[in-house]
Amino acid sequence: MTEIRWGIIGPGYIARHFADGVAEAPSARLTAVAGRNPERLRRFADLYRLPEAGRHVDLREICADSRIDALYIATPHPAHADIAIMAMRCGKHVLCEKPAAVTAAQVTAMTEVAAQQGVFFMEGLMYRCHPQIERMLGIIRSGEIGDIRHIRASFGFEAPFDPSSRLYDRALAGGAILDVGPYPVSFARLVAGYALDRPYSDPADIRGIGHIGETGVDEEAYALLHFPGDITAECAVAIRRKMDNEALVVGNNGSIRLSDPWMPGHKTGPSNAALEITAAGVIRVEHIRRPQQLFAFEAEVASQAIARGLTEPPEPAPGWGDSIGNATTLDRWRAEIGYDFGAADTTVTRTIAGVLPAGLPEVPHRTIPGLDRAVSTLIMGCDHRDRFADGAPTWDAFMEAGGNAFDTAFVYGAGRHEAALGEWIAARGVSEDVVVTAKGAHSPYCLPGNIEPQLAMSLDRLQLDRVPIYILHRDNPQVPVGEFVDALNRLHAAGRIGVFGGSNWSVARFEEANAYAAANGLEPLRILNNNLSLAVMERPVWPGCETANDPQTLAWLRASRVVHLSWSSQARGYFQPEALRGRLPEATGPERCFGSPDNAERRRRAARLAKDRGVPVHCIATAWVLAQEFPSFALIGPRSPGEIATTLPACAVDLTAEEAAWLNLEKSVG
Repeated sequence: MTEIRWGIIGPGYIARHFADGVAEAPSARLTAVAGRNPERLRRFADLYRLPEAGRHVDLREICADSRIDALYIATPHPAHADIAIMAMRCGKHVLCEKPAAVTAAQVTAMTEVAAQQGVFFMEGLMYRCHPQIERMLGIIRSGEIGDIRHIRASFGFEAPFDPSSRLYDRALAGGAILDVGPYPVSFARLVAGYALDRPYSDPADIRGIGHIGETGVDEEAYALLHFPGDITAECAVAIRRKMDNEALVVGNNGSIRLSDPWMPGHKTGPSNAALEITAAGVIRVEHIRRPQQLFAFEAEVASQAIARGLTEPPEPAPGWGDSIGNATTLDRWRAEIGYDFGAADTTVTRTIAGVLPAGLPEVPHRTIPGLDRAVSTLIMGCDHRDRFADGAPTWDAFMEAGGNAFDTAFVYGAGRHEAALGEWIAARGVSEDVVVTAKGAHSPYCLPGNIEPQLAMSLDRLQLDRVPIYILHRDNPQVPVGEFVDALNRLHAAGRIGVFGGSNWSVARFEEANAYAAANGLEPLRILNNNLSLAVMERPVWPGCETANDPQTLAWLRASRVVHLSWSSQARGYFQPEALRGRLPEATGPERCFGSPDNAERRRRAARLAKDRGVPVHCIATAWVLAQEFPSFALIGPRSPGEIATTLPACAVDLTAEEAAWLNLEKSVG
């Protein structure tokens, strides 16, 4: 077996336990350590007899050290994502102490970088590597205790109150849910998953209560989880109260009690554990005795996986999807008790470097008449982001890639999505750099009198005085078009909106509106915001939706030079690999809305061209939107930096007019 050479970043308390574990792991050897505190670094290095060449004050040096295969990251929580990504970009395998990061969005970015680099990444939940967990899962799989009905797990300790301690410091993502919550939550998700023949399961519903202390972190918290299969779980955590620190799995024919699930032998070993099994009224105790200390199992699991060329650990150690799901559950639990990370917590949710791989093309910009700044041809859709911390990594990456345009709407998330974007704009100080497209007056409130009050609420949520682009989200043919034009012009004259237009408007109504504007010396509608994708929308995604991909509308756009912002420019994933097309509800999914023989042929042609150009198929579809013979911008909906990275190659694909026509079945195969 190959011996994996480990380095440690963050020479603190937990790092010493891991170093002791490495010493007992046959496949691992400790070779280096890094830390910003020279004295702490020296003490740690002396304790483990590391040579001068293995002592690094500069974290970049240890990441670049060719004498190291893998890094264990044991810094305070907010630094995990930044350091792990830097290490993986340098080709290092990473074992990151729990929580993998402070939000699910950050964990997602970390796993995406691991996939891009082809390196091993694992969250350090050492208890999952101990033999008692595998034995417990074996009993569950055997059916001895019947169908799993309930899980109970707790982890609490009493730490002296110290506002400067990382446990009580909000700027260091302190609190019980993030410090010890990963244990009971991951345990419940693991058991619920195995009960359903899966490696893990995510709760459908979460209810939480807790106590937020004077420093702004949760000192004690409780959660009730409801899983598919009608499995329930109780999780309890604390940093200011000792709990029983046990785990109980209840089936309809018995139970399994783990008296020491989290820390058997974690300091020096042996790591002995006992499982109390009750089945059909009979109680027995199984003892699991191992001479190693707890972290030796984790070090060995990670080292063997790396030696085998794996990028994720074997079960029951947590894989990537498991860690993302765990972080998502922790996010939801914190939100339940009012401990969200927002714009005031930028030390925790700061911009993370390196989430996009090097060498990707930048998003080009085009001018739109009436705007004082150029607009990126790709426009970031900002729905499905309830909180600042959910969107920040993706929005940061989009700006890093050259994007500056963001699309939102009054109705998205009942206002939460506008507010999250507004927090991000304010926190990053980019209000003068971004181009926000705001939309309002959606059906059934598509009336001229609703435009101004909805805009006022949108501006308040966005923390802006004006929006450069304003779009009527729907049309209402029952209203004389001039009333809409008058209302929009009043807001334009007041400096509240820049250029404006309509979404899901017919060409006839658009022309009627602009004829009215011309006759009355008013500003016209300059932007049409309909669906435009290489796949023709065969069935409306939602009632009232309009497509621009028909010969008449395309010809009109070419002749009029009206600016077009296309929503669902990638046809809701229609051009993605088949395995990725099922992420949306079936009623609004790509096959239901775009499935047809003609679109299947368009997809085949896009795949043929994608192979020639060396890009993903959906990049050809995106490039087709950008290649139109009129000002065409593509709204995209990436939910992570990795999804941005897979779309950016479209910006380097220059389609000829002939290729664009061929893709859209306007020309036969040549």
